[in-house]
Amino acid sequence: MVQGKYLYYGDDLSDVYNIRRKVFVEEQGVSEKEEFDEYDDLSIHALVYDNSENKKPVATGRVYNDGKNYRVGRIAVLKEERGKYYGDFIVRLLVNKAFLSGAEEVIINAQVKAVPFYEKIGFITYGDIFQEAGIDHIAMKVLLHSFCKKCDKK
Repeated sequence: MVQGKYLYYGDDLSDVYNIRRKVFVEEQGVSEKEEFDEYDDLSIHALVYDNSENKKPVATGRVYNDGKNYRVGRIAVLKEERGKYYGDFIVRLLVNKAFLSGAEEVIINAQVKAVPFYEKIGFITYGDIFQEAGIDHIAMKVLLHSFCKKCDKK
């Protein structure tokens, strides 16, 4: 069975950082300075483990309240584990946590190539495309009443 867990300030985030380093720094060329920021200490992180006997960590992401909005970000799935719905699961864990914490909407700055993925969960785009760490992004949001609760497993 696939499992997920939340990690909080003071917890061991080494698996979170290892996944993000592999995906964003090594694979996408984002600098470590840009990838690891002050929001890591303020965030609730989620980690997803595969269904193997060893429970390998395969996906991560974070959610935080910036004082105005709940924001999901740093969604990362190991390259060899993509297409297995781990990304879908991690996003739902984080969005659900935000809604349970009182959010009425959740925002993400999504990589443009990932827009269809987020749309399946209920996110909609708004605003213009912008660059973040040299990669095209667009703002997206999901409202509590439009959040799709079932994983997109066909």
